[in-house]
Amino acid sequence: MNVVDRFLKYVSFDTTSDEESLTVPSTPNQKLLAAYLAEELNALGLSGVRMDETGYVYGFLPATPGCEKLPAIGFISHMDTSPAVSGANIKPRRVLYEGGDIVLNPDVAIKASVFPFMEKYIGQELIVTDGTTLLGADDKAGVAEIVTAMETLTAHPEIPHGPLAVGFTPDEEIGCGADHFDVEGFGCDFAYTVDGGALGEIEYENFNAAGAKINFHGVNIHPGSAKNKMKNAVLLAAEFISLLPPAETPAHTEGYEGFFHIGEIGGNETLTTLKMIIRDHDREKFEARKLLVRRTASFMNERYGAGTVKLELADSYYNMKEKILPVMHVITRAENAMRAAGVEPVTVPIRGGTDGARLSYMGLPCPNLSTGGENFHGVHEFVSIPAMEKMVQVVINIARAQ
Repeated sequence: MNVVDRFLKYVSFDTTSDEESLTVPSTPNQKLLAAYLAEELNALGLSGVRMDETGYVYGFLPATPGCEKLPAIGFISHMDTSPAVSGANIKPRRVLYEGGDIVLNPDVAIKASVFPFMEKYIGQELIVTDGTTLLGADDKAGVAEIVTAMETLTAHPEIPHGPLAVGFTPDEEIGCGADHFDVEGFGCDFAYTVDGGALGEIEYENFNAAGAKINFHGVNIHPGSAKNKMKNAVLLAAEFISLLPPAETPAHTEGYEGFFHIGEIGGNETLTTLKMIIRDHDREKFEARKLLVRRTASFMNERYGAGTVKLELADSYYNMKEKILPVMHVITRAENAMRAAGVEPVTVPIRGGTDGARLSYMGLPCPNLSTGGENFHGVHEFVSIPAMEKMVQVVINIARAQ
């Protein structure tokens, strides 16, 4: 099966994750794709294939004769899709992009004026959505590329390689993809997540990340007699937001610039809950951002009374750069593999995080590679077919004995 057919099969599974769920994986449908992948890996001839009780899938390809002592390399992708947009009943469509807008439905289009980078895809065949769901290239494109590379290696034993392992994880989109990953059982010296964007990207710098949940406790009095009595929790939340730097939000930052992002707010005069994330590549600046949030909560408690603002703040992951710098041969290997496939590598910082960031701190150095997809987590998501085909070759080149 080629990489495109494989990808189209995978996106037929609804694997939307759920950040409110208390189960692992967070949604049961993720196990349906996991079971399918385990069967597929077995059929390809990989050894030690298993799906564990939490929905993680592992498989191993022994070294070719004479390469047994080479470093063991892993390839990892996640099976879930973002809960930001529906991942059910995806209707993918292949289009030859000839420039201009791609009309997905009468109300939705991938507009060249909004996405000027589309120019580089002229002449390429793309897979797009029908404008009602996301596509799932994040990260089923990565899964398809890894499995197709393994199929090629099993079919061509003349390609020399050391021990290889693949791992497919649930719940990456809700920050839990590495929670139950069996690093020891995976047995690799280093690995790569195939979970990036445009072809050629290599990422080993990511945000330091934290998440906060803030409850604002008010006192509700009938508005007709509320003077000097009411403490409106909705307005307290608004005041809290106003005390954060207004230009340090995702809409005003890029590159290495960090931000505060209010992702959700809801409630009433008595109780309002705000959820936010805090991001920065620089660890010192990251800690300063968290301190500002704590001080803002303390300031409001001093102003309106103890217990008015209750802050829950927790770190999510850290910048993997610290763990990759001592093993930069891993990056060099990826760069050489891309060049050998006719792809010019570009090292870029991730304005987000991947399973690889957390795995790097769990003892498995794990930078991130492109998949060929764009516009993730939305109805404008698409993936380039030539880029997917190139990434299959990149994975094979990384695996190839050197």
